[in-house]
Amino acid sequence: MGLLWRAGKKLSLIASAAAGGTAAALIATSDDPATALRLCTTVPHRLLRDAVTAANIAFDYEYSLRGLKEGSLEWEIVKHEVHLRSAEKLRDLCFKNGGIYIKLGQHLGQLEYLVPQEYVVTLRESMLNRCPVSSYEQICEVFKRELGDTPENIFAEFDPVPIASASLAQVHVARTHDGQKVAVKVQHTHMTETAAADNATVELIVNTLHRFFPSFDYRWLIDEINDSLPKELDFLVEAKNSEKCVENFRKLSPHVANYVYAPKVYWNLSTSKLLTMEFMDGVHINDVNTIRKLGIRPHELSRLVSQTFAEMMFKHGFVHCDPHSANLLVRPMPSGKRSILGWRKPQLILLDHGLYKELDFDTRFNYASLWKALVFSDANSIKEYSAKLGAGEDLYGLFAGVLTMRPWNRIVDQSPDHLVFNGTQSEISELQMYASEYFHQISELLRRLPRVILLMLKTNDCLRAVNNSLLQGSSLDTFFIIGKISSQAVIDAKMSQSRSLLSWLNVRLEKILLEVRLWGMQIVLWIYQIRKSLSWSDQGLL
Repeated sequence: MGLLWRAGKKLSLIASAAAGGTAAALIATSDDPATALRLCTTVPHRLLRDAVTAANIAFDYEYSLRGLKEGSLEWEIVKHEVHLRSAEKLRDLCFKNGGIYIKLGQHLGQLEYLVPQEYVVTLRESMLNRCPVSSYEQICEVFKRELGDTPENIFAEFDPVPIASASLAQVHVARTHDGQKVAVKVQHTHMTETAAADNATVELIVNTLHRFFPSFDYRWLIDEINDSLPKELDFLVEAKNSEKCVENFRKLSPHVANYVYAPKVYWNLSTSKLLTMEFMDGVHINDVNTIRKLGIRPHELSRLVSQTFAEMMFKHGFVHCDPHSANLLVRPMPSGKRSILGWRKPQLILLDHGLYKELDFDTRFNYASLWKALVFSDANSIKEYSAKLGAGEDLYGLFAGVLTMRPWNRIVDQSPDHLVFNGTQSEISELQMYASEYFHQISELLRRLPRVILLMLKTNDCLRAVNNSLLQGSSLDTFFIIGKISSQAVIDAKMSQSRSLLSWLNVRLEKILLEVRLWGMQIVLWIYQIRKSLSWSDQGLL
């Protein structure tokens, strides 16, 4: 965090000039004088607010830690307190500015391998649940502009109070004139006006920090926002993504298709700024107590989440890249299907399909091969496919660590549970130590990796958080599923590329050997689960 001490000072010095320049640019390029005038009064203020917050955080670190011996108990206690204060200041800045800033806060809250735990906890807990809300008058303004009338005329019923609000939009419950209950997603009015200006402001800040401190390089994050935000702001793209996702499961993963659902889209009531969908009665995936009351086992739901996204990544090559808990609902299977023991089968409902990434054949094959190597502790293949995905031959171990949240000695360990993360205090402390020690190398790794792989990391982080909420840690079962589906995807890809009888026979032999190995893993998993159940029984008797 020492970089922030000096960066905050320099940033605050240039803020006034930059704010004026940004405002002037907006006036010069705007076709709407009224909007330009509003932006000229808000954008400079937001940039100055950014600079003041950065300087405030920088001063807090420098003043609070001055004179303390690095690594001492007192230094650690004070650093923890400064981390908490600074995370709260950053959170408040994101809420005050809204829009893109909240998206950035959400992303930072997932970077466990790079950001101090105090930031992760503060941002992750608040960014999903306390997003700003547009007024009903603003909602009516969007409706008139998009559909030509007010909500109460377009729908038979429309609740003016939103049931949820996110960084880019909020959701209202309504009922169509033919009696269908729907969810209406309405984009915040300020997003259209300030998105480009906010993006330019954040880009200015990041580039300024990098100019003075080359090792502080988050330009990859700006590149990703520039690419993904226009798509997320077009709700018709989101609607098409949701339908393509369901179609992929139906065609490419029919054995899972009934267990994965996306709300039906009402195209006649949808535009780029309004999205009308089937209303879903479901429970958020991190509400474990309610999930149990529904008769669904959290462990089985965790398996379904792992299988769903492994199929997307390794087989479909079309991946939902924002699977945080607010975007995943669960309900019992509508068919009423139950397990042998009477537990109800879960159905996973995917919401918010605005952020997807397509993996081309080579990327999908290399990513599947890397995960196969990680699960089977194959050090040579980990190195090979990490390099092919952009990590280079010098940072392959770090890349593997970022993917699994495990140190290298555990990654190459041959024990069945070598990738399992239990979330103990010692494991968390170990991760924080590595994040601090290898900060510059991690920043370099993120700079090197293609944007599509960066989004796979983000997806991976979201899924890890979901599984942690369901299981209070990761599960051997999760990695068995990933190993199985990634291995099948590798075999299928090789089979599709076979051009001779000999190569076809080689792939068939590899498939047979792989199935034997997976059966061995399955037996180990059963033994592991039986031993775990017995240990729980023993604890219950005590």
